[in-house]
Amino acid sequence: MSRYRLSPTPAQEAALAEHCAHARFVWNLAVEQHAHWKPGRKGAPGFAEQCRQLTEARAAFGWLAAGSIVVQQQALKDFAQAMANFFGGTHRKPTWRRRGRSEGFRIVAVKADHVRRLSRNTGEVKIPKVGWVRFRWSRAVPGGAKSYRITRDAAGRWHVAFAAVPQPVPAPATGEAVGVDRGVAASAALSTGQLLTAPGLREPEARRLLRLERKLARARRGSHRRAKVKAALAKLKARQSDRRRDWVEKTSTDLARRFDVIAVEDLKIRNMTRSAKGTVEQPGTNVRQKAGLNRAILAAGWGRLVTRLEDKAPGRVVKINPAYTSQTCNTCGHRAPDNRESQAVFRCVACGHRADADVNAACNLRDTAVGRTVAERGGSPLGGPVNREPQRDLLLVG
Repeated sequence: MSRYRLSPTPAQEAALAEHCAHARFVWNLAVEQHAHWKPGRKGAPGFAEQCRQLTEARAAFGWLAAGSIVVQQQALKDFAQAMANFFGGTHRKPTWRRRGRSEGFRIVAVKADHVRRLSRNTGEVKIPKVGWVRFRWSRAVPGGAKSYRITRDAAGRWHVAFAAVPQPVPAPATGEAVGVDRGVAASAALSTGQLLTAPGLREPEARRLLRLERKLARARRGSHRRAKVKAALAKLKARQSDRRRDWVEKTSTDLARRFDVIAVEDLKIRNMTRSAKGTVEQPGTNVRQKAGLNRAILAAGWGRLVTRLEDKAPGRVVKINPAYTSQTCNTCGHRAPDNRESQAVFRCVACGHRADADVNAACNLRDTAVGRTVAERGGSPLGGPVNREPQRDLLLVG
């Protein structure tokens, strides 16, 4: 998806918000229909039947007929895809949409003349029943896009994203491999010795975020003051999210361009960030500390980094079992819990090798991935973490 920042006029913004309301209304009706189903009852209607019902609803309600049929039908199409993903076991069950959250709609059957460039930094996109809406031409619009999605984030910013599958980043064909160990102090530690940290809010911004959260807790629900504080909070968090996303994109592109094989830990992030509060009968322990750790893990962008690496370097990302990678010496292969002198320092009790703990783990990931790749190509697998350079001819990715 290639996303661009929209710049609608106030009248266009009102029309876009109406499209979002129609899409949300149709989506919630579909959720209600499926929630009504119980064992023994007739199955919930499918996409074709829902489209027929939508036609009847548009004939009965003028405010719904005033909207775009494309927007409303595509909301049903999105719901049908969400249900298919749920039954396929890849996503959670679709739930209700609320105003101000998950705002957006999709337009299909886009023609080439529906997008045009006005100047060096400005373009226009044609939206049904809204007209031509300007957006910032920050990069070339992908050709051949047949659909696009309009979204509005919590900070009130509008974006247009054209549906186009980008070409993967070509492999450098140097035979180089890298291990990436994800952590909290350093978001990503590379086997080359680099320590990368996802940027967040600066210290003054973090203090302002804390003040706004306290104001929000004291504000009365439904008041204008609460709405203003929520808007200020959303803008600050959007800035934090933008910085993290920018770091992930640049880091993943850099790794895909520099290395043929990228080894990462096979982490279950959803399980790792699960709340520790427990139940009333069995309350959890260290709940506040665990909540802080969960926030730090999510702020480091672990999951998004691996997802974007797999998108940009398909077939070149190797997931390694993380068990004992932080306790094994990369020089001699000795494994012991005492090797971790501290959270940040690794010192082998057998050979005395001393290194950054995350970098040592990244080297173990790299060597394991090299051994696995060699074995898959007909060589002999490595018996354990050893100090060896990857074999160029065996790691070339075509």
